[in-house]
Amino acid sequence: MIDIEFSKQLFGSEGKMHLQTACHINKGELVGLYGPSGAGKSSILRMLAGLMKPESGKLTVEGETWFDSREKINLKPQKRNIGMVFQEYSLFPNMTVRENLVFALNSNQNRQIVDDLLEMIGLDKLANKRPALLSGGQKQRVALARAMVRKPKLLLLDEPLSALDMEMRANLQQYIVQFHRNFELTTLLVSHDASEIQRMAKRVLVLEKGCFTYDGDPSRFFG
Repeated sequence: MIDIEFSKQLFGSEGKMHLQTACHINKGELVGLYGPSGAGKSSILRMLAGLMKPESGKLTVEGETWFDSREKINLKPQKRNIGMVFQEYSLFPNMTVRENLVFALNSNQNRQIVDDLLEMIGLDKLANKRPALLSGGQKQRVALARAMVRKPKLLLLDEPLSALDMEMRANLQQYIVQFHRNFELTTLLVSHDASEIQRMAKRVLVLEKGCFTYDGDPSRFFG
């Protein structure tokens, strides 16, 4: 389970904005994070990942404190067991597909998971190719697999499919849900696409002007 309480002064599309959020996410949930641009969605993911520091608050993941402003605890990103996928693929261009996944492994981790993931995403025959030779959908599959390779406690997805065409987007939505179930992940998905959240998530958090204004069933919110 994840307990989040963040407070942070941000600069949104309409100027200064105070982010003040608190929620509880159960282990194994796939939760959509929805709201207008500039509402603070990506900032929440960055604070969960340790890439941005809240001004105050607390973050506890499965009983482990990752951030506590009062106790002056702030784990570095590499100490947080997370996987993160952005809209940009962020693959290493000088490495092959396989090498991109191997790079993300823990030092003592069995490399068999790399072969398993490559087969799962259907890119085992392209394992020795570099990203420049892959299509956009193939690159995003590699990015998803790389985020999975350490079996993270928390998977953070920041608009990972928005640059893809509708058919590839639908295919990768299925991959993400499959990964989420197979690895028993807790997943937070940022998306501007209401239909995407309805297809993938059973719960949506709606963020407006730095605050959660809805927490519940996506079908009830989106109608």
